[in-house]
Amino acid sequence: MWLATHPSWAESTRARNRSVLDNHVLPVWGKVPLSRVTFEGVQGWVSDLQRAGLAAATVRKVAGVLSSVLRYAVKSKRLVVNPAEGISLPSQKLTPRRYLDARQVEGLAEAAGEHGRDVVLVLAYCGLRIGELSALRARNVLLLRRRLTIEESVTEVNGRLAWSSPKDHQRRSVPFPSFLAESLARRVDGLDKEDLVFGSPQGGVLRVRNMRRGWFDAAAEDAGLTGLTPHELRHTAASMAVSAGASVLALQRMLGHEKPSVTLDVYSDLFDEDLDTVADRLTDARSRILADSVRTGEVATFPQMRATGP
Repeated sequence: MWLATHPSWAESTRARNRSVLDNHVLPVWGKVPLSRVTFEGVQGWVSDLQRAGLAAATVRKVAGVLSSVLRYAVKSKRLVVNPAEGISLPSQKLTPRRYLDARQVEGLAEAAGEHGRDVVLVLAYCGLRIGELSALRARNVLLLRRRLTIEESVTEVNGRLAWSSPKDHQRRSVPFPSFLAESLARRVDGLDKEDLVFGSPQGGVLRVRNMRRGWFDAAAEDAGLTGLTPHELRHTAASMAVSAGASVLALQRMLGHEKPSVTLDVYSDLFDEDLDTVADRLTDARSRILADSVRTGEVATFPQMRATGP
């Protein structure tokens, strides 16, 4: 019933949650009456998962699925409270996010060869998700406006392709730099409007696992970027956009996040330099006031600061 109440889930999300249920939740809780699910029992189960060696991120995901099922039970009046509410979860170790600079992107594009060069550059300078790039059709490339319209995404789920709207259902228009115009024009030349722009070398849909196995991982190693993932090129696009002066709102629209707050949560580190810029501008503003006062002979007065305690 819980699965059926989320019709907007992407097929990949549904498959992932179904897998969590089948492999972790139902073997333990499937035959337990709701009235016998207790806070202590859920907390002990979470601790058992951690002791069994599951990564902290996996434990948090598994516990989140059970909690969501129990939350549905509360909404449907089968439980008064959610017994998984407030349980202690293992801390997730945060790994530093990797951002490439323009020189590293060029090195990776060169190592990717003729077929992979455009893929690398579009991912690194436009911030598309790999599923969005794979689903890009000729009609989505607006050469005169220098825009890519993102309307679809494609993901491999259990060996087959699942087509959907973009994540968070955020259809959007993404600008591409002028240096990509010529290569994109060559790619769409002669294509029907529904043809895919970035297909596999064999002519099918570009699948991320095949792409990594076929050329991406080798190109990353050749470029001195061992372990790089295609999704890290999306992070790189965010970094370069902020360096070029993009605001949080502009970055949100480019990346297709649901809200600017999501963008700021994910990429808050990219805006740290903005704090220094604000401080510098405040210093400049005060200096201008003082300079104007000296030039005009006026005395600039400022309220005296009073000590109000430690």
